[in-house]
Amino acid sequence: MAYTTGITDESKDIKDEIKALLHKRKAILLAHNYQRPEVQDIADLCGDSLELSIKASQTDAAVIVFCGVHFMAETASILCPDKKVILPVSNAGCPMADMITAKELRRKKEGLSKGKRVIVISYVNTTADIKAETDICCTSANVIQVVNSVDTSRQIFMTPDKNLAQYAIKHTGRNIVYWEGFCPVHNNLTVGQVREAKSAHPEALFLAHPECPPEILDLADEVKSTSGMIAYAGSSESREFIIGTEIGILHPLSKANPGKSFFPADPGMICSDMKKIGLREILTALQTMQPEVKVPREIREKAKGAVDRMLAIPSGDL
Repeated sequence: MAYTTGITDESKDIKDEIKALLHKRKAILLAHNYQRPEVQDIADLCGDSLELSIKASQTDAAVIVFCGVHFMAETASILCPDKKVILPVSNAGCPMADMITAKELRRKKEGLSKGKRVIVISYVNTTADIKAETDICCTSANVIQVVNSVDTSRQIFMTPDKNLAQYAIKHTGRNIVYWEGFCPVHNNLTVGQVREAKSAHPEALFLAHPECPPEILDLADEVKSTSGMIAYAGSSESREFIIGTEIGILHPLSKANPGKSFFPADPGMICSDMKKIGLREILTALQTMQPEVKVPREIREKAKGAVDRMLAIPSGDL
């Protein structure tokens, strides 16, 4: 049986209040692909975190309500310094982003320097403090292009995701030292679970996120970011897909492709932080205009440099 979203009926009054306040505050509502279905359905824009922040920066909205996790709201603040950024639930965090601190990164860079400059590539799924200590950022979609843009004489250090780094090593052949961080949701997916899903759905293509371990990616028909999965499923002639990422993405996949079936590689791939925001939290945030996320100027300017250097690389996708 294909995945069903399990959307709960929410008060129409709440939705109407949210829409009215968005208009009143001149606000835009952003929702990551892993958010609850009802949050995605009411959002102005849905997508990957960086993609959302870039699109928001191109609007005349005065306020960004970001339904995601803390580093995503920070990225919006970095790219949209003149806009007020609100994260409806202040403790919606990212375990992987929290696996490294700026102090640890500085210490690691010093240890690796030894005669040649270390180039730090940080996944956008990091805090603003980490981005500020970074030479160039990357996304799960453009990591190969970013790595290939670095001169071969340089030592690359990647943070925080070991699985994304190993994916980059495999596809670039570069010598990359990496931090031992990981996304628990993706890292916990097992070969046994994937094989069981493939056995249950033999006609389905397996799409995996590059945050999954190497042995999982070896089983994948395609390795894609969340937005990449949505684009691929829409263009593929296949009618069935096994999805190796957080199950929130099954909602936009099913919504965009009503004639196709999507099955989770593991129904337990749930990020509890991504599910903290609901309609009531959004309404309260718009009423109070809190909690606000504002990256200090000195951190923002350094972090933006790392993002801008990434965006200057021709890559096609984010």
